[in-house]
Amino acid sequence: MAPALTALVVAVQPTAAQVAGPTTPAASGFYADPDSSVQRWLNANPGDGRAADIRASIASVPQARWFGNWSGTIGTATGAYVGAAAAQGKLPILVAYNIPNRDICAGQSGGGAGSAADYATWIAAFASGIGSRPAVVVLEPDSLGDESCMSAGQIAERNGMLRNAIAQFNAKAPNTKLYLDAGNPAWLSAGTMAQHLADAGVSGAHGFSLNVSNYIDTAQNSAYADAVNAALRSSYGYTKPFVVDTSRNGNGSDGNWCNAAGRRIGTPTRFGGGGAEMLLWIKAPGESDGNCGTGAGSTAGQFLPQVAYNLIHGF
Repeated sequence: MAPALTALVVAVQPTAAQVAGPTTPAASGFYADPDSSVQRWLNANPGDGRAADIRASIASVPQARWFGNWSGTIGTATGAYVGAAAAQGKLPILVAYNIPNRDICAGQSGGGAGSAADYATWIAAFASGIGSRPAVVVLEPDSLGDESCMSAGQIAERNGMLRNAIAQFNAKAPNTKLYLDAGNPAWLSAGTMAQHLADAGVSGAHGFSLNVSNYIDTAQNSAYADAVNAALRSSYGYTKPFVVDTSRNGNGSDGNWCNAAGRRIGTPTRFGGGGAEMLLWIKAPGESDGNCGTGAGSTAGQFLPQVAYNLIHGF
C-alpha cells in the first residue's frame, strides 16, 4: 500500500462497533457522489412517495462512479472527481469501463473504445487525471469473463490492453488501489479465472474485484476468492487481495443476472468484511442492467426508481 493511501485509510478505518455492523455512510471514509444518477433523480422528484426510502437507503451510501466514452475528456473527468473527494478527505471509487468490445457476450452494455490504440490513450489519461491522490479503481468489469465469446487474437489483444492499463496506473497513479475485475463465482471456475487474471497481468495490480453488477452473496464470493488465490499461489506463486460488490447481494442470487426480481441491497460500502479488503457498492442500485427482467424497456445505466425501491424492500 502506498504511503499516502495508507495515511488516508488509517484515518478512516471504522471503529470496532462499526465493524460489528454495517458502517454508516458518514463514518465510512468513502466519497459519496453528489451527482450520482440516484441523487439527480431525487433532486428532480422530491415529492415522490419512494424518495424518502431511496434517499436514506441508497443515495446516502458511497458508491462507484463509472467512466467510459460518455465521460467527455477523461483526464479532466477523473481529475475533477478525485479532486472533489480529496477536498473532503474521502476515498473515491471509480470504474474504468471502456475496453473495446465491452460486454461482448451479453451485449447489454456493449461499446467501448474504437481500437486498442484509442483505449491506450484513454486509460493513460484516466490514470493521469487521478495522479498521486488516493483512489480505488475497478478495472474493466466483464473483461475476463467474456473470453468465451472472443477469438484467440481478441483475447491476446485484450490481455495486452489490460497489462498496459495496469502499467499506466502504476506509473501515473501510484496511490490508486487498482482491482482487475474477475467476474463472479457463477461465471468461470476459480482455476480458469486465475489463469485469465495472470494472463492479464494481475501480478502488477493491487488485487481483483468480484460480483460487479451481480447478486451473489458475500460468503460465496469470499470462498471463490480463496479458491482463485489458491490457484494463483499454486501456479504463479502469489496471491492478491479482493473486493466484493455488495450493492445488490443482500438476498443472494436466484441465478438471474439482469435486473433480477426479489433481490435486496447488501452491506453498505465499508473496509473489510467476509475476508475482502473492502465491500463496495460498485453497481449503483436502481441503475438498469439493460432491457431485461424488471428493467424491461430500459437501457443499461438508466436509473429506475421502482427498481431501486424494490431493492430496498426485497420485492
